[in-house]
Amino acid sequence: MTQNWGMTIPFHDRSLAQSRELIEELPALGYTDAWSAEVNGVDGFVPLAMASQWAPGMRLGSAIVPVFTRGPALLAMQAATLADLAPGRFVLGIGSSSPAIVERWNAGEFAKPYARTRDTLRFLRKALAGEKVSEAYETFHVKGFKLDRPPENPPRIVLAALRPRMLRLAASEADGAITNWLSPDDVRRVRAEIGPDTELIARLFVCVTELGEDADKVRELARWMLASYLTVPVYAAFHDWLGRGEVLRPMHEAWAAGDRQAALKAIPDEVVDALVVHGDAETCRARIQQYVDNGLDTPILAPIPGGKVPLAEAVRALAP
Repeated sequence: MTQNWGMTIPFHDRSLAQSRELIEELPALGYTDAWSAEVNGVDGFVPLAMASQWAPGMRLGSAIVPVFTRGPALLAMQAATLADLAPGRFVLGIGSSSPAIVERWNAGEFAKPYARTRDTLRFLRKALAGEKVSEAYETFHVKGFKLDRPPENPPRIVLAALRPRMLRLAASEADGAITNWLSPDDVRRVRAEIGPDTELIARLFVCVTELGEDADKVRELARWMLASYLTVPVYAAFHDWLGRGEVLRPMHEAWAAGDRQAALKAIPDEVVDALVVHGDAETCRARIQQYVDNGLDTPILAPIPGGKVPLAEAVRALAP
């Protein structure tokens, strides 16, 4: 298996405070990484700050924090704080996020996402190295910012990237690429854009079930997740590029018409099975290994409900 084996924190079925015991258990189970997320639950930094104390030694990463919802200086300060708490073990994952999160939820403007991500990356490189930054970037200007206490070990920076232009930026200027909602076969397509030497990270949604449990119940939940993500323009474009445009067209048309049930029914079983890992623990581990064999360096597992197996049991069963 790959050297890295990650887990998403906190866990889906409990709060951050309630996650402490299971997070503390992760290193002994063989997990090397703990990665946060930032959508509409916990923020991307506090879970990693707590994990730096609860599970010393693990690599900690954000997947991802949006470049539009914080100013460049604040983002640098938060990254420096984590780099101080976990020297040499913190990876800052940034990305453009989506119009819903940036505009509808955070009252921002989702404009020039590629340029804003590139500019933020370039600013962070200088700021986290301790430089005083005064520069006019394409999407923002910074005048006279310098970290009071730059980290002794500046964190690696990885980019959320779904299509060739951002993937190539991740390969040329960042330390890795993070992707999401892809199949093992899709990994080869993504890997071809970034080359063999760029770390490729992906969050994999996994539902562990008992042997012989009805897979249709899992697919029912997975369809809701897939529809909520794949109707977002950036993910729709991603799957067009991956070659699923036609098979997903009925879902998009029904969703645009406001018929949610028809949209769910329009997602074929083969798409669900390609994008969501499910089955008994042995089947799930074998499926995750297919991602690794096809070029994924760091799988970040995200156990989801849907079967009879409790989440904590799933976390232990999926361990390397």
